Amino acid sequence: MTILWINLSIVFIFSFFSRYFSKSIIINDSYILVKPNKIFILGALLSLIMVSGLRNNIGDTFFYMHSYKIFDFTWELIKSQKDIGFGILQMLLKRYSDDPQILIFTTAVITNLFILIVLYKYSRILELSIYVYITGGLFLITMNGIRQCLAASIIFTATKYLIEGNWFKYTLVIIFASLFHQSALILIPIFFLVRYKAWSKATLILLLMSVIIVLGFNQFSSVLFSTIQDTQYSEYSNFSEGGANKIRVVVFAAPLVIAYFGRDRLREIFPESDFIVNMSIIGLVFMIISTQNWIFARFNIYFELYQIILISWIVKVFNEKDQKLIYYAILICYFAYYYYESVISLNIVYKSSYLG
Repeated sequence: MTILWINLSIVFIFSFFSRYFSKSIIINDSYILVKPNKIFILGALLSLIMVSGLRNNIGDTFFYMHSYKIFDFTWELIKSQKDIGFGILQMLLKRYSDDPQILIFTTAVITNLFILIVLYKYSRILELSIYVYITGGLFLITMNGIRQCLAASIIFTATKYLIEGNWFKYTLVIIFASLFHQSALILIPIFFLVRYKAWSKATLILLLMSVIIVLGFNQFSSVLFSTIQDTQYSEYSNFSEGGANKIRVVVFAAPLVIAYFGRDRLREIFPESDFIVNMSIIGLVFMIISTQNWIFARFNIYFELYQIILISWIVKVFNEKDQKLIYYAILICYFAYYYYESVISLNIVYKSSYLG
């Protein structure tokens, strides 16, 4: 964990100074657009990439490196695989090097670069978003579910089209992302679910559906798994690792509770917040369902990125005299959660052939 603690410190310091030396533009007398310093944010990005890209363990990293070593990525092999985009990427990389570290480093560059580009554009307090990206566990997840997180980062870059309501361009990005992980296609119908005002009746229906599914999970799961039994996700029905940690559900729900009570103020300072909130709510729905079967938390990867944006704005919902307290409270609470999840619960051990 030593490298991960050092990385957290470096990233937070760089991202903090990127906002400290930022430029602010006031729009419509209330909406403040903050442009962080690009040089400092580049320092934070480099730290994330180096730590993620130079690892040789965590999650399924070993298996990706092993398959990269032993397989000759021909077109015949690629066409026989589940996600041809990832196969093509490996085929191209193999032309330059047989060292599997190049695969891990390349995916780390793409994933973290795309995520930070969007956070840079839409986050109000950038260092808070990046801090939660690490302490909330998503940065660690990107080192586990490599293909899906790569797909999620690609879709995240289409946030602009989601906000503008440009379904065609948004769908093109999703189809491209699905070449790396086909579960990305779930975002196509979800585009229409988030095109409404946050906390409307549709929101209540979504949350009620998640509770009903939890209460009748055995019936729901039997229908779902029988539906996908002939697809590439049929093996999901064999997962028996239990449900996701309920503490994680509480952590995910807390910012949404604050966003609900400050919804009017949030819309005033962040006009596009409805779309961000709605994506976060759908993520909460998957988190609630995942308490019955961990595999549903995998879908939450696509939505957790939007919650990271939301967290950077909820501080500004409070009165100015309370904002500093809320800011420090978020830092402390997420630090405690990071320690609990990474050290106590998962006992993460970071290994690298390059970083000591």
